[in-house]
Amino acid sequence: MRVMHVVNTVFVMPGTVAAPRGGILCDLHNRYETVREALSRIDKAAREMGLPNISARLIEHNETSDQRGPEVQYLEIFAVSIATHHMLIAEGARPVAVVGQSIGELWALAAAGHLSVEDAARLAVARSQVLTRQSWDGKMLAVGVDGLRAESLAGLINHPHLVLACENAPRQSVISGPEALIEQVKQVADALDWPSFPLGVPHPTHSPAMAQAARDLRATAPRVPYGAGRWRVCSPWLGRDIGDDDPVDLVAGALTARVRMLHTIRDLHAAGADAFVECGEWPVVTKFVEASVPGVRCVVPLSESDPAEAVRALVTESAAGSPFRSGVPAPSSNGHGPAAQVSVPVAAEPVPVSPAAVPPPGVSIPAAPVSYVTPVASPAPAAAVPVAPVAVAPPVVAAAPDATPTSVGLDYESVLAELQTLYGDFLGYPPDLLGEDDGLESELGVESLKQVVLLGRVSDRFDLPDLRSNSSLLTVGTLRRIAETVVQTRAGAAGR
Repeated sequence: MRVMHVVNTVFVMPGTVAAPRGGILCDLHNRYETVREALSRIDKAAREMGLPNISARLIEHNETSDQRGPEVQYLEIFAVSIATHHMLIAEGARPVAVVGQSIGELWALAAAGHLSVEDAARLAVARSQVLTRQSWDGKMLAVGVDGLRAESLAGLINHPHLVLACENAPRQSVISGPEALIEQVKQVADALDWPSFPLGVPHPTHSPAMAQAARDLRATAPRVPYGAGRWRVCSPWLGRDIGDDDPVDLVAGALTARVRMLHTIRDLHAAGADAFVECGEWPVVTKFVEASVPGVRCVVPLSESDPAEAVRALVTESAAGSPFRSGVPAPSSNGHGPAAQVSVPVAAEPVPVSPAAVPPPGVSIPAAPVSYVTPVASPAPAAAVPVAPVAVAPPVVAAAPDATPTSVGLDYESVLAELQTLYGDFLGYPPDLLGEDDGLESELGVESLKQVVLLGRVSDRFDLPDLRSNSSLLTVGTLRRIAETVVQTRAGAAGR
């Protein structure tokens, strides 16, 4: 093992994202003994709690998640995060701090050694169970504005359980509250031309409505031994480093607290952190980083063709003191279009959502990136918009040009051609570079909020009003799936 140190690097752990792809950890499992050991420990804890094997699908099967409930989804996300962490350490990377988003803070505690992998798994399941028992009729809505405006938006309705839940980036916030009130908030956001997107997380949290679940967790969760840990862990909801804090109290407290990821990122950068590495499958937290601190280095190893090599390159460059350079966009996996480079600075635009958002328990999703919101850029304005700490002008999504429903036929190729032109015009790509199987977010950089806008344009173009509410199309994230849905839906409407 090489023992070069990455200077001023932060490891970040995503929270509730989509269930990982089958086989995502196959290579890491084969290469690293520490990864095999960590996965074995998670499996052992899962068996003791009456849950199915967690690692098998992530190592052996190339399939989407099955209907096994939120506990398995949380443990699969944990498995990916802790496995990536062990790969980073094995390749010589050393963090100055570890940060987690929402439940990702629990993964950060385990990665830093504050508590064992098994105890982190048990606590994640206990958290899920108390939330399921409370069965709150709530929802979370990502809004493409700063925290001040999002808080004011929630305050218009003045309900104690409707609150600003997360400040993720300069122009990406999350509001949490009762489902009926969230629908009203969305209507106001739409009227103001503020991009918004409902998050399909298994359990809406970060609201005072979760006080009962927090009390239940403190009363029923198994108390676990914990220590100082090997690395610094920064808590975005506490607003400080974690010290001699009981993990059960930490997880319970976070259920009702606001997550201030934006402030944590900026504080770490101000203190000298200049590289952020995401321990997850897709750019989620690193999208917040790029929007919050333009120009900072971001790496998501599992989104690269060779994760280990991506880490080695960062380690080598950091150790040598050479500037970090992002390469020319690589071809996508199917050779049709450019792949998104997460190390490229991103303008402070509305950030995506833990995206197409996470599907509700029991709903199987395709292997596409999802997150608490990712930023996507509109066609470049004439002049760059400066990034303000909080009080920034609300992002305005350009209105779609007037278009009457297309007269194109029902055949797949014609619909695909229409979509390539529509998406190409919006993104500034030549249509022939938009492959039908390219991941809209993972390979083309089209984050969730922008996908919502584009799906609305597809709905108008093909005269399919229900298409706007089809969240599975955002989760899938390819032109093939959207084209197939358009053809099938129009055929059904025509009675064929």
